[in-house]
Amino acid sequence: MNSVRGLLAASVISVQNSCFTYPACQKCFSRLILDSRRFNCLKCGCTGEAKDASYRYRLSLRIADTNDLFDITVFGSCLDPFFGVTAENLQRCIQDFNQLSGETNAEASPGVLVQAVEACFIGKRFIFGV
Repeated sequence: MNSVRGLLAASVISVQNSCFTYPACQKCFSRLILDSRRFNCLKCGCTGEAKDASYRYRLSLRIADTNDLFDITVFGSCLDPFFGVTAENLQRCIQDFNQLSGETNAEASPGVLVQAVEACFIGKRFIFGV
């Protein structure tokens, strides 16, 4: 893997998925496997109670600079200012909304949230660290 890092000024063309948070391991930030009562990290072996799982932002975008298209994923608390809350709090709101609306997919984001994220990012220019 190339270890050269740099900055890329690019515009967001689209939001690639509608799941903006994921249950993350506190040790290695890998996605946790959740069941109804427990979580497990396949990468480092961390385990715990599902109610104690923490969440992290993951925003997958298609971006374009003047010459190329790129698929990138932005992770972590750098997205807090855009969402206005931490990933933990957003996930709690999504779960509460889904419970009230009868949504059976616990990871599904409400359509209004997807529309708001698209309005916030699509067509805007950002500087990405790559």
